[in-house]
Amino acid sequence: MRDFCGFLGRCLLAALFLAGAVQKAADPGPAMALLGERGLPEALIWPALAFNAALALALLLGWRLTPVALGAAVYCMVTSVFHWIPDDPWQMSIFVKNWAIAGGFLTLAAQGGGRWRIGSDRP
Repeated sequence: MRDFCGFLGRCLLAALFLAGAVQKAADPGPAMALLGERGLPEALIWPALAFNAALALALLLGWRLTPVALGAAVYCMVTSVFHWIPDDPWQMSIFVKNWAIAGGFLTLAAQGGGRWRIGSDRP
């Protein structure tokens, strides 16, 4: 059961980041505007898209899971600042969700993602 739950959890997290990559590819405008509003180059959308896609693949495969999960946790924490808009309850909900997802990634880094994966960084 532990291996199944580890794999299913990784798949669900991967789905979130794969959807983010597809969304950025299909309609980059909103994310580019969010970057621009924060004074950042809108072109950062493309490395973010690549990171989201690579993260999804690494999670599905369970490749180098500990460093991947730690990197994903940091990514979620950093990108949460884009959603810190106290006057907008929807954006604040996304802000909190980013921190919750970061917590899940930290747990994944500490506990592993089950045996159904490639790589040798098992805790």
